[in-house]
This record gives sequence, C-alpha cells and structure tokens, in this order.
Amino acid sequence: MKKSASLIIVLTCTAILSGLILAFLNNVTKPLIEAHAAEVLKNAVSDVLPGIESYDVENKDGVDFFMGKDVNGTVLNVAFQAIGNGFQSKLKILVGMDLEMKNILSIKVLEQMETPGLGTKIETDPGDKENPGWFYKQFSGLQISSKAISYVKNEPVKDENKAKAQIVAITGATISSKAVVDIINDAIEKNRKIFLKQG
Repeated sequence: MKKSASLIIVLTCTAILSGLILAFLNNVTKPLIEAHAAEVLKNAVSDVLPGIESYDVENKDGVDFFMGKDVNGTVLNVAFQAIGNGFQSKLKILVGMDLEMKNILSIKVLEQMETPGLGTKIETDPGDKENPGWFYKQFSGLQISSKAISYVKNEPVKDENKAKAQIVAITGATISSKAVVDIINDAIEKNRKIFLKQG
C-alpha cells in the first residue's frame, strides 16, 4: 500500500513538473514563433505584389487586405491570405492580385506540411533544378475575370494556360495541387465580394 502511494506521488510530481516545463517553454518560444511568422508574411507581401515600396493592412469584414503602394503612396495592388486543408496539412497561401481582382500577380505558400517529395512541390520542386518553383509560378498572370482556376493532369505547362486560367497539376500529388486551386478559388470568390463591395 505504501509502495503504491509513493508511486502515485512520484508520478503526480513528475506530471506537474513536466507541465510546468512545457508551459515555460511555450511562453518562451511563442513570441519567437509569432515574430518569425510576421517576418515571413512581410517578406511574402513584397514577393506577391511587384513594384511596391510599402503596404498598409486594411481589415474589411474580418479579412486583412495588404494594400501595396508605390513611392508616392498610390495603391497599386492587393494581397490576402487563402487558408484551407491540403492532402495532410493546413495550407496557408498569400495571393497577390490587381485592384480589380481580375488577374493574379503571384502567390506564395506561407505554410504547408504536405507529403515530402510530392505534395511539398507546391512550394518547391527539388527535382527541377532549373525551375524549382514551377508549380506556384503558374499562377502568376492567370486571367480570372470571368472564370475560376482549373487544373489539368499530365500535360506540359503552356503560355496559353494563362488566358484559360489553367494550371498543370503535380504528377503524383494531384490532391495537393487541387487543394491549392480550390483554396485560392474560394478565397478569391469570397474576398472579391468583400473588397469590391459586390453582392
């Protein structure tokens, strides 16, 4: 009986100590993680909004819009985050567009934990030494004024895909490719209405 009581006390103390250590580490690392995420986002805004000198953040109906400005403070373009589920992780993507939201300027994957060597190609393809960012670069210049983005499989990337609002899916990672397309389409549809005050 005494042995059982001692064991319970030891286990309880161990659990409490472990909890305190984890709480301490969380308090120490959380601000660092948040600061890093903010820096990544800041750099990504410059990546997806070409030609800007600065940007402001405007919140409309709960959505943060990153308003890219030139040296004179004139608003040139806009970016927003598109978030949704991929094949096995949450995907967070920054989408840069013109002010009419008819053309995608560029996208940047901010967060993903997809299947290594397959789904991770949405961000970078280590097998393509000359153009490791070929997948996400397909979104730059897509004309989507009257259509949603679609994807094709097992076809070469063509220049005319821009006018068709079409991208080529990653071989072996169609689900991740489709997830990126769906997440961006949903975000554009929702945010276009908010930003342009439609419907």
